[in-house]
Amino acid sequence: MDPSRNAGCAPETLPIPMRFVWPYGGREVYLCGSFTRWSEFLRMSPVEGCPTVFQVIHSLPPGYHQYKFFVDREWRHDEHQPYVSGEDGVVNTVFLATNPNELPISTPQVASGSSMDVDNEAIRRMVQTTDGTLTGILPRISDAYVQTSRQHISAFLSMHTAYELLPESGKVIAVDVDLPVKQAFHKLHEQGIPIAPLWDFCKGHFVGVLSPLDFILILRELKNHGSNLTEEELETHTISSWKEGKLCLNRQRNGPGTTFSRRFIHAGPLDNLKEIATKILQNEISTVPIIHSKSEDGSFPQLLYMASLSGILNCICRYFRHCSSSLPILQLPISALPVGTWVPKIGESNRRPLAMLKPSASLTSALNLLVQAQISSIPIVDDNDSLLDVYCRSDITALAKDRAYTHINFDEMTIQQALQLGQDSYHSYDLRSQRCQMCLRSDSLHKVMERLANPGVRRLVVVEAGSKRVEGIVSLSDIFKFFLG
Repeated sequence: MDPSRNAGCAPETLPIPMRFVWPYGGREVYLCGSFTRWSEFLRMSPVEGCPTVFQVIHSLPPGYHQYKFFVDREWRHDEHQPYVSGEDGVVNTVFLATNPNELPISTPQVASGSSMDVDNEAIRRMVQTTDGTLTGILPRISDAYVQTSRQHISAFLSMHTAYELLPESGKVIAVDVDLPVKQAFHKLHEQGIPIAPLWDFCKGHFVGVLSPLDFILILRELKNHGSNLTEEELETHTISSWKEGKLCLNRQRNGPGTTFSRRFIHAGPLDNLKEIATKILQNEISTVPIIHSKSEDGSFPQLLYMASLSGILNCICRYFRHCSSSLPILQLPISALPVGTWVPKIGESNRRPLAMLKPSASLTSALNLLVQAQISSIPIVDDNDSLLDVYCRSDITALAKDRAYTHINFDEMTIQQALQLGQDSYHSYDLRSQRCQMCLRSDSLHKVMERLANPGVRRLVVVEAGSKRVEGIVSLSDIFKFFLG
């Protein structure tokens, strides 16, 4: 053999041990895949103490692999793991990098249900070794690996426009700036929407957006003894008057020359999705009105849609669901990525704490925290920090029903009572079920994105399996900040 042929070649990479799991029961379960040339069947064994869960550990070389399960003489795939349609039908996929230090040994993932039904001790048993320690190694992700994924996402968003977000049918509600504030929020609550663009009839333009934060600030002013705005005046106080008054109030509090006036943020139907997502992130807003005008001067504008990160993420998920090999980072566990806000561990004094409240805390404390910490939601936990519910900015609109804000004391009303008031006024079970969505730290980025792409879901609370102890929060904006840098 000529030794010069091996000069400069990379050293041989060692196979990486990987755990495969089938958690859906059966009598006989086998694993088969591209790494066995689809000819050898690897027998899977039941997990001790959990007979419906089968597992096998098999070493794979770095690269892209496909596999399926042969369960009781039928081919099956795990719908809760990454999968694609290929020559062998629908198959699961896995990607292992050339450098094994950049990706983890795979740990099993069992799909958690929606709302408050994250299961179970079986997950904990399934990922524990005989000495009780958790298997799996958190990966060290190279900058080049992350940058490649960002380039794929950026290219996709740049090639698609807001037109692709428009539904085939639906309604978009706008609010006149001359409408009384109280009446405006009552209408928003009645329609089940938290945000609406503001229309100025005299100017013939959209001039802003009315959001739950406005209502929170209004209610705080009402309870402030120095406020000149009475509850009776709120019946006739218009949105335009409130916006102007809020600007003056902010100037007084923050000194001359300080202004919080914001220009109206909107987009056109031909703007690409990257531009829209960037506008949402940079301006710290949740939606962007998509407005179309047939005239060059922008007159006679037509409101088409309220674009959100959720809709854009849905487009990403639809595309990369069939092209997962071009974005293998989707298969990494969410805890291995610099995404979200996490409860600081012992000794991590430099990490921002995760804001949480007990159900007995006052509504005033919740509203103050939402404003001062500039967050959109607060996990409500018990004495063991186990998740009970979530209080969001949009929950404040429930107080507009029947003028509830006029006969409650915010210092005396607890968060638990406020949440009950809101739940009694929800329009449908679907809205209630979207309130408190959870995930596990072992869930893949792809799985988290799929959950966040559902309408009405803006965040997932990361909880510990079994105890539901809060470990962190991953929001829509966290996902896009990670991909768009």
